Amino acid sequence: MTVDTNEQPHIERGHQLTAHGSDSHRHKVLWIIIGIVLLLVIVLAVVLTWRHVDAAKKVAPAAPKITVTTATATKGDIGVYLNAIGTVTPVYTASITSQVNGLVVAVHYKEGQLVSKGDPLVDIDPRPYRAMLLQAQGALERDQNLLAQAQMDLERYRAAWARNAIAKQILDDQEKLVLQDEGAVKNDQGTVQFDQIQVEYCHITAPIAGRLGLRLVDPGNVVQSSGTTTLAVITQLDPITVIFTVPEDSLGPVESRLRQRATLAVDAFDRTAQRKIASGKLLALDNQIDTTTGTVKGRSVFDNKNDALFPNQFVNTRLLVNTLRGVTLVPASAIQQNGQASFLYVIQDNVAHMRSVKPGVTDGGLTQVEGINPGDVVANSSFDKLQDKVAVVTSSPVTTNQPSTNQPSTKHVSTKPAAASPRGSSAP
Repeated sequence: MTVDTNEQPHIERGHQLTAHGSDSHRHKVLWIIIGIVLLLVIVLAVVLTWRHVDAAKKVAPAAPKITVTTATATKGDIGVYLNAIGTVTPVYTASITSQVNGLVVAVHYKEGQLVSKGDPLVDIDPRPYRAMLLQAQGALERDQNLLAQAQMDLERYRAAWARNAIAKQILDDQEKLVLQDEGAVKNDQGTVQFDQIQVEYCHITAPIAGRLGLRLVDPGNVVQSSGTTTLAVITQLDPITVIFTVPEDSLGPVESRLRQRATLAVDAFDRTAQRKIASGKLLALDNQIDTTTGTVKGRSVFDNKNDALFPNQFVNTRLLVNTLRGVTLVPASAIQQNGQASFLYVIQDNVAHMRSVKPGVTDGGLTQVEGINPGDVVANSSFDKLQDKVAVVTSSPVTTNQPSTNQPSTKHVSTKPAAASPRGSSAP
Protein backbone atom coordinates (compact mmCIF):
# COMPACT_ATOMS: atom_id res chain seq x y z
CA MET A 1 0.00 0.00 0.00
CA THR A 2 1.27 3.39 -0.97
CA VAL A 3 1.98 6.01 1.75
CA ASP A 4 1.37 9.70 0.97
CA THR A 5 4.41 11.64 2.20
CA ASN A 6 2.80 15.09 1.71
CA GLU A 7 0.24 14.54 4.40
CA GLN A 8 0.50 17.11 7.24
CA PRO A 9 0.39 15.97 10.83
CA HIS A 10 -2.79 16.71 12.70
CA ILE A 11 -2.52 19.04 15.71
CA GLU A 12 -5.25 19.52 18.13
CA ARG A 13 -6.90 22.91 18.61
CA GLY A 14 -5.89 23.26 22.24
CA HIS A 15 -2.23 22.90 21.46
CA GLN A 16 -2.02 25.70 18.80
CA LEU A 17 -0.40 29.24 19.72
CA THR A 18 -2.22 32.29 18.70
CA ALA A 19 -0.36 35.26 16.94
CA HIS A 20 -1.66 37.86 19.44
CA GLY A 21 -0.02 36.13 22.41
CA SER A 22 3.38 36.07 20.66
CA ASP A 23 3.40 39.85 20.02
CA SER A 24 2.55 40.67 23.64
CA HIS A 25 5.42 38.62 24.91
CA ARG A 26 7.91 40.41 22.67
CA HIS A 27 6.67 43.84 23.87
CA LYS A 28 7.23 42.88 27.49
CA VAL A 29 10.80 41.79 26.80
CA LEU A 30 11.51 45.02 24.94
CA TRP A 31 10.24 47.19 27.82
CA ILE A 32 12.33 45.24 30.27
CA ILE A 33 15.47 45.85 28.20
CA ILE A 34 14.67 49.56 27.87
CA GLY A 35 14.14 49.86 31.62
CA ILE A 36 17.44 48.19 32.35
CA VAL A 37 19.27 50.58 29.95
CA LEU A 38 17.60 53.62 31.50
CA LEU A 39 18.49 52.38 34.96
CA LEU A 40 22.13 51.96 33.92
CA VAL A 41 22.17 55.48 32.43
CA ILE A 42 20.70 56.94 35.60
CA VAL A 43 23.21 55.09 37.76
CA LEU A 44 26.09 56.26 35.54
CA ALA A 45 24.86 59.87 35.66
CA VAL A 46 24.58 59.72 39.43
CA VAL A 47 28.07 58.29 39.75
CA LEU A 48 29.57 60.96 37.46
CA THR A 49 27.71 63.74 39.25
CA TRP A 50 28.88 62.47 42.60
CA ARG A 51 32.49 62.36 41.43
CA HIS A 52 32.28 65.91 40.02
CA VAL A 53 30.81 67.26 43.25
CA ASP A 54 33.38 65.41 45.29
CA ALA A 55 36.22 66.80 43.17
CA ALA A 56 34.79 70.31 43.48
CA LYS A 57 34.64 69.98 47.23
CA LYS A 58 38.30 69.08 47.40
CA VAL A 59 40.58 72.16 48.02
CA ALA A 60 43.26 72.70 45.36
CA PRO A 61 46.80 72.54 46.77
CA ALA A 62 48.40 75.99 47.31
CA ALA A 63 51.11 77.03 44.88
CA PRO A 64 54.61 76.96 46.40
CA LYS A 65 55.85 80.37 47.59
CA ILE A 66 58.91 82.02 46.01
CA THR A 67 61.93 82.58 48.24
CA VAL A 68 63.69 85.90 47.60
CA THR A 69 66.50 87.86 49.18
CA THR A 70 65.64 91.43 49.98
CA ALA A 71 67.30 94.78 50.52
CA THR A 72 66.05 97.89 52.26
CA ALA A 73 66.05 101.22 50.47
CA THR A 74 67.95 103.89 52.39
CA LYS A 75 68.32 107.64 52.34
CA GLY A 76 71.86 108.84 51.74
CA ASP A 77 74.37 110.65 49.55
CA ILE A 78 75.80 109.49 46.23
CA GLY A 79 78.45 111.01 43.99
CA VAL A 80 78.10 111.95 40.34
CA TYR A 81 81.31 110.72 38.71
CA LEU A 82 82.94 110.94 35.31
CA ASN A 83 85.08 107.91 34.52
CA ALA A 84 87.87 108.06 31.96
CA ILE A 85 91.20 106.54 31.10
CA GLY A 86 94.30 108.60 31.76
CA THR A 87 98.07 108.66 31.50
CA VAL A 88 100.45 109.59 34.30
CA THR A 89 102.42 112.61 33.11
CA PRO A 90 105.27 114.25 35.07
CA VAL A 91 105.08 117.98 35.72
CA TYR A 92 108.71 118.34 34.54
CA THR A 93 110.90 116.08 32.43
CA ALA A 94 114.45 117.26 31.69
CA SER A 95 116.48 115.72 28.88
CA ILE A 96 119.99 117.03 29.49
CA THR A 97 122.39 117.59 26.58
CA SER A 98 125.82 119.17 26.39
CA GLN A 99 126.19 122.92 25.78
CA VAL A 100 129.92 122.66 24.96
CA ASN A 101 132.20 120.43 22.96
CA GLY A 102 134.56 118.25 24.90
CA LEU A 103 135.53 115.00 26.54
CA VAL A 104 133.43 113.49 29.33
CA VAL A 105 135.75 113.08 32.30
CA ALA A 106 133.30 112.01 35.03
CA VAL A 107 129.73 110.72 35.50
CA HIS A 108 128.56 111.37 39.06
CA TYR A 109 125.09 109.84 39.07
CA LYS A 110 123.82 106.28 39.36
CA GLU A 111 121.01 104.79 37.37
CA GLY A 112 117.62 105.33 39.02
CA GLN A 113 119.08 107.75 41.58
CA LEU A 114 116.88 110.36 43.21
CA VAL A 115 118.58 113.74 42.88
CA SER A 116 117.88 117.22 44.14
CA LYS A 117 118.22 120.42 42.20
CA GLY A 118 121.92 121.32 41.82
CA ASP A 119 123.35 117.83 42.36
CA PRO A 120 126.37 117.10 40.06
CA LEU A 121 125.71 114.81 37.12
CA VAL A 122 128.44 114.94 34.43
CA ASP A 123 131.81 116.72 34.11
CA ILE A 124 133.30 117.68 30.74
CA ASP A 125 136.99 118.58 30.40
CA PRO A 126 137.05 122.34 31.25
CA ARG A 127 140.72 123.08 30.51
CA PRO A 128 140.28 124.58 27.02
CA TYR A 129 137.55 126.88 28.29
CA ARG A 130 139.54 127.95 31.33
CA ALA A 131 142.39 128.94 29.04
CA MET A 132 140.00 131.02 26.92
CA LEU A 133 138.64 132.59 30.10
CA LEU A 134 142.16 133.49 31.21
CA GLN A 135 142.85 135.21 27.88
CA ALA A 136 139.64 137.17 28.13
CA GLN A 137 140.45 138.24 31.67
CA GLY A 138 143.90 139.45 30.52
CA ALA A 139 142.40 141.50 27.70
CA LEU A 140 139.93 142.99 30.14
CA GLU A 141 142.66 144.05 32.56
CA ARG A 142 144.65 145.65 29.72
CA ASP A 143 141.70 147.63 28.43
CA GLN A 144 140.71 148.66 31.95
CA ASN A 145 144.18 150.16 32.49
CA LEU A 146 144.05 151.89 29.11
CA LEU A 147 140.72 153.38 30.13
CA ALA A 148 142.14 154.55 33.43
CA GLN A 149 145.06 156.23 31.63
CA ALA A 150 142.73 157.91 29.16
CA GLN A 151 140.56 159.20 32.00
CA MET A 152 143.63 160.71 33.75
CA ASP A 153 144.67 162.44 30.53
CA LEU A 154 141.16 163.77 30.13
CA GLU A 155 141.27 165.37 33.58
CA ARG A 156 144.59 167.03 32.74
CA TYR A 157 143.27 168.34 29.42
CA ARG A 158 140.22 169.79 31.11
CA ALA A 159 142.39 171.64 33.62
CA ALA A 160 144.68 172.93 30.85
CA TRP A 161 141.74 174.01 28.72
CA ALA A 162 140.32 175.90 31.70
CA ARG A 163 143.55 177.95 31.71
CA ASN A 164 143.38 178.31 27.90
CA ALA A 165 146.60 176.27 27.66
CA ILE A 166 145.35 173.86 24.97
CA ALA A 167 142.99 173.97 22.08
CA LYS A 168 139.42 172.76 22.48
CA GLN A 169 140.00 170.13 19.78
CA ILE A 170 142.55 168.28 21.94
CA LEU A 171 140.06 168.09 24.82
CA ASP A 172 137.32 166.78 22.53
CA ASP A 173 139.58 164.13 21.06
CA GLN A 174 140.53 162.92 24.53
CA GLU A 175 136.90 162.63 25.58
CA LYS A 176 136.19 160.38 22.60
CA LEU A 177 139.22 158.25 23.39
CA VAL A 178 137.84 157.67 26.86
CA LEU A 179 134.52 156.55 25.37
CA GLN A 180 136.33 154.18 23.03
CA ASP A 181 138.23 152.64 25.91
CA GLU A 182 135.01 152.24 27.89
CA GLY A 183 133.48 150.33 24.95
CA ALA A 184 136.52 148.09 24.76
CA VAL A 185 136.23 147.31 28.46
CA LYS A 186 132.55 146.37 28.09
CA ASN A 187 133.41 144.10 25.17
CA ASP A 188 136.09 142.41 27.27
CA GLN A 189 133.64 142.00 30.15
CA GLY A 190 131.18 140.25 27.84
CA THR A 191 133.89 137.93 26.60
CA VAL A 192 134.88 137.07 30.16
CA GLN A 193 131.28 136.35 31.12
CA PHE A 194 130.79 134.13 28.06
CA ASP A 195 133.94 132.17 28.84
CA GLN A 196 132.86 131.80 32.46
CA ILE A 197 129.56 130.34 31.28
CA GLN A 198 131.41 127.92 29.02
CA VAL A 199 133.47 126.77 31.98
CA GLU A 200 130.29 126.34 34.05
CA TYR A 201 128.75 124.28 31.24
CA CYS A 202 131.56 121.82 31.71
CA HIS A 203 130.09 120.97 35.14
CA ILE A 204 126.53 119.74 34.52
CA THR A 205 124.12 119.72 37.49
CA ALA A 206 120.50 118.64 37.94
CA PRO A 207 118.09 121.41 36.88
CA ILE A 208 115.14 119.84 38.79
CA ALA A 209 114.56 117.35 41.57
CA GLY A 210 113.50 113.91 40.47
CA ARG A 211 114.63 110.47 39.45
CA LEU A 212 117.32 109.74 36.90
CA GLY A 213 116.91 107.12 34.22
CA LEU A 214 119.47 104.72 32.82
CA ARG A 215 122.99 106.01 32.15
CA LEU A 216 123.35 107.27 28.59
CA VAL A 217 127.01 108.41 28.54
CA ASP A 218 130.28 107.10 29.92
CA PRO A 219 133.61 108.72 30.80
CA GLY A 220 135.77 109.09 27.69
CA ASN A 221 132.91 109.88 25.34
CA VAL A 222 133.21 113.04 23.27
CA VAL A 223 130.08 115.19 23.20
CA GLN A 224 129.15 118.04 20.91
CA SER A 225 127.13 121.12 21.67
CA SER A 226 125.36 120.83 18.32
CA GLY A 227 124.66 117.12 18.72
CA THR A 228 121.56 115.33 19.95
CA THR A 229 123.26 113.03 22.44
CA THR A 230 121.31 113.01 25.71
CA LEU A 231 123.50 112.81 28.78
CA ALA A 232 120.75 112.12 31.33
CA VAL A 233 116.96 112.25 31.76
CA ILE A 234 115.38 113.49 35.00
CA THR A 235 111.67 113.03 35.72
CA GLN A 236 109.92 114.81 38.56
CA LEU A 237 107.82 112.36 40.58
CA ASP A 238 106.31 114.43 43.38
CA PRO A 239 103.92 116.00 42.70
CA ILE A 240 102.83 114.23 39.54
CA THR A 241 99.88 114.71 37.20
CA VAL A 242 97.43 112.54 35.26
CA ILE A 243 96.00 113.68 31.93
CA PHE A 244 92.56 112.31 31.05
CA THR A 245 89.66 113.26 28.79
CA VAL A 246 86.24 114.72 29.58
CA PRO A 247 83.36 114.25 27.07
CA GLU A 248 82.11 117.53 25.64
CA ASP A 249 78.56 116.63 26.74
CA SER A 250 79.77 116.56 30.36
CA LEU A 251 81.87 119.70 30.08
CA GLY A 252 79.08 122.02 31.28
CA PRO A 253 78.69 120.61 34.81
CA VAL A 254 82.47 120.49 35.28
CA GLU A 255 82.99 124.10 34.18
CA SER A 256 80.07 125.20 36.35
CA ARG A 257 81.75 123.71 39.41
CA LEU A 258 85.10 125.24 38.47
CA ARG A 259 83.49 128.68 38.14
CA GLN A 260 82.26 128.23 41.69
CA ARG A 261 85.92 127.69 42.67
CA ALA A 262 85.06 124.21 43.90
CA THR A 263 87.82 121.64 44.38
CA LEU A 264 86.94 118.59 42.28
CA ALA A 265 88.40 115.37 43.64
CA VAL A 266 89.98 112.87 41.26
CA ASP A 267 90.80 109.25 42.12
CA ALA A 268 93.26 107.15 40.15
CA PHE A 269 92.71 103.38 39.87
CA ASP A 270 94.90 100.66 38.43
CA ARG A 271 94.45 99.10 34.98
CA THR A 272 91.78 96.68 36.25
CA ALA A 273 89.84 99.54 37.90
CA GLN A 274 89.73 97.57 41.16
CA ARG A 275 92.44 99.14 43.35
CA LYS A 276 92.66 102.83 44.12
CA ILE A 277 96.21 104.09 43.69
CA ALA A 278 96.04 107.74 44.71
CA SER A 279 93.69 110.66 45.30
CA GLY A 280 94.19 114.16 43.95
CA LYS A 281 92.30 117.11 42.51
CA LEU A 282 91.51 118.60 39.13
CA LEU A 283 94.12 121.18 38.19
CA ALA A 284 92.92 122.58 34.86
CA LEU A 285 91.08 121.88 31.61
CA ASP A 286 92.47 122.41 28.14
CA ASN A 287 91.34 125.48 26.19
CA GLN A 288 89.85 123.62 23.21
CA ILE A 289 87.91 120.46 22.33
CA ASP A 290 89.52 117.78 20.19
CA THR A 291 87.20 117.58 17.18
CA THR A 292 88.33 114.04 16.30
CA THR A 293 87.21 112.58 19.66
CA GLY A 294 84.73 115.14 20.99
CA THR A 295 86.62 115.40 24.27
CA VAL A 296 88.67 117.95 26.14
CA LYS A 297 91.82 117.12 28.09
CA GLY A 298 92.00 117.62 31.82
CA ARG A 299 95.00 117.60 34.11
CA SER A 300 94.80 116.43 37.73
CA VAL A 301 97.60 116.68 40.27
CA PHE A 302 98.51 114.04 42.88
CA ASP A 303 100.90 113.82 45.79
CA ASN A 304 103.23 110.95 45.00
CA LYS A 305 105.44 110.62 48.04
CA ASN A 306 105.19 106.83 47.98
CA ASP A 307 105.89 106.64 44.20
CA ALA A 308 102.57 104.86 43.61
CA LEU A 309 102.16 106.63 40.26
CA PHE A 310 104.82 106.03 37.63
CA PRO A 311 105.39 108.24 34.57
CA ASN A 312 103.47 107.11 31.45
CA GLN A 313 101.47 104.63 33.53
CA PHE A 314 97.95 103.78 32.30
CA VAL A 315 95.28 104.47 34.94
CA ASN A 316 91.52 104.75 35.27
CA THR A 317 90.33 108.07 36.68
CA ARG A 318 87.13 109.09 38.46
CA LEU A 319 86.25 112.77 38.61
CA LEU A 320 83.73 113.70 41.31
CA VAL A 321 81.57 116.36 39.65
CA ASN A 322 78.83 116.69 42.26
CA THR A 323 77.27 114.96 45.28
CA LEU A 324 73.52 114.26 45.46
CA ARG A 325 72.42 114.44 49.09
CA GLY A 326 69.39 112.94 50.78
CA VAL A 327 68.30 110.67 47.91
CA THR A 328 66.80 107.17 47.95
CA LEU A 329 69.33 104.41 47.28
CA VAL A 330 68.73 100.77 46.32
CA PRO A 331 71.02 98.03 44.99
CA ALA A 332 71.48 98.35 41.25
CA SER A 333 70.74 94.63 40.89
CA ALA A 334 67.22 95.14 42.26
CA ILE A 335 66.18 97.32 39.32
CA GLN A 336 64.72 95.49 36.32
CA GLN A 337 64.04 96.78 32.83
CA ASN A 338 61.75 95.88 29.99
CA GLY A 339 62.45 98.11 27.03
CA GLN A 340 62.48 101.69 28.26
CA ALA A 341 60.55 100.93 31.47
CA SER A 342 62.36 100.43 34.78
CA PHE A 343 60.72 98.76 37.74
CA LEU A 344 61.37 96.79 40.90
CA TYR A 345 59.40 94.62 43.32
CA VAL A 346 58.43 96.10 46.69
CA ILE A 347 57.72 93.45 49.34
CA GLN A 348 54.73 94.20 51.57
CA ASP A 349 53.14 91.57 53.85
CA ASN A 350 55.10 88.84 52.05
CA VAL A 351 53.60 89.84 48.71
CA ALA A 352 55.62 91.27 45.81
CA HIS A 353 54.22 94.46 44.29
CA MET A 354 55.61 95.73 41.00
CA ARG A 355 56.57 99.41 41.24
CA SER A 356 57.72 101.69 38.40
CA VAL A 357 60.83 103.73 39.24
CA LYS A 358 63.09 106.28 37.61
CA PRO A 359 66.78 105.31 38.04
CA GLY A 360 69.45 107.98 38.36
CA VAL A 361 73.13 107.90 39.30
CA THR A 362 74.84 104.55 39.88
CA ASP A 363 77.94 104.22 42.04
CA GLY A 364 79.48 101.39 44.02
CA GLY A 365 76.62 98.98 43.32
CA LEU A 366 73.93 101.45 44.47
CA THR A 367 71.52 103.40 42.31
CA GLN A 368 69.58 106.55 43.13
CA VAL A 369 65.90 106.05 42.30
CA GLU A 370 62.64 107.97 42.32
CA GLY A 371 59.34 106.20 42.90
CA ILE A 372 59.87 104.49 46.26
CA ASN A 373 60.56 105.71 49.77
CA PRO A 374 63.46 105.04 52.12
CA GLY A 375 62.67 102.02 54.26
CA ASP A 376 60.84 100.10 51.54
CA VAL A 377 61.91 96.46 51.26
CA VAL A 378 62.67 95.43 47.68
CA ALA A 379 63.36 92.05 46.11
CA ASN A 380 66.92 91.37 45.07
CA SER A 381 66.72 87.85 43.60
CA SER A 382 64.47 85.28 41.88
CA PHE A 383 63.39 87.75 39.20
CA ASP A 384 62.72 84.91 36.75
CA LYS A 385 59.85 83.73 38.97
CA LEU A 386 58.52 86.99 40.39
CA GLN A 387 55.31 88.55 39.17
CA ASP A 388 53.04 91.26 40.46
CA LYS A 389 51.08 90.32 43.62
CA VAL A 390 52.81 86.97 44.07
CA ALA A 391 53.31 85.59 47.57
CA VAL A 392 56.95 85.30 48.57
CA VAL A 393 59.10 84.10 51.43
CA THR A 394 61.76 86.67 52.30
CA SER A 395 65.16 86.15 53.78
CA SER A 396 66.69 88.65 56.17
CA PRO A 397 66.68 92.10 54.53
CA VAL A 398 70.03 93.68 53.85
CA THR A 399 70.31 97.41 54.41
CA THR A 400 72.05 99.18 51.57
CA ASN A 401 75.24 100.98 52.49
CA GLN A 402 76.69 104.22 51.25
CA PRO A 403 78.57 103.94 47.96
CA SER A 404 82.25 103.24 48.43
CA THR A 405 84.74 105.52 46.74
CA ASN A 406 87.28 102.69 46.60
CA GLN A 407 85.57 101.06 43.64
CA PRO A 408 84.90 102.86 40.39
CA SER A 409 81.62 102.62 38.59
CA THR A 410 81.61 100.45 35.49
CA LYS A 411 79.82 103.22 33.59
CA HIS A 412 81.87 105.76 31.71
CA VAL A 413 79.53 108.57 32.74
CA SER A 414 77.59 107.95 35.96
CA THR A 415 75.03 110.66 35.28
CA LYS A 416 72.87 108.32 33.16
CA PRO A 417 70.44 105.78 34.67
CA ALA A 418 71.66 102.22 35.01
CA ALA A 419 69.63 99.15 35.90
CA ALA A 420 69.96 95.40 35.88
CA SER A 421 68.63 93.44 32.93
CA PRO A 422 65.33 91.58 33.50
CA ARG A 423 64.96 87.85 33.52
CA GLY A 424 61.45 86.63 32.75
CA SER A 425 59.80 89.80 34.09
CA SER A 426 57.19 92.03 32.52
CA ALA A 427 56.79 95.75 32.62
CA PRO A 428 54.05 97.17 34.80
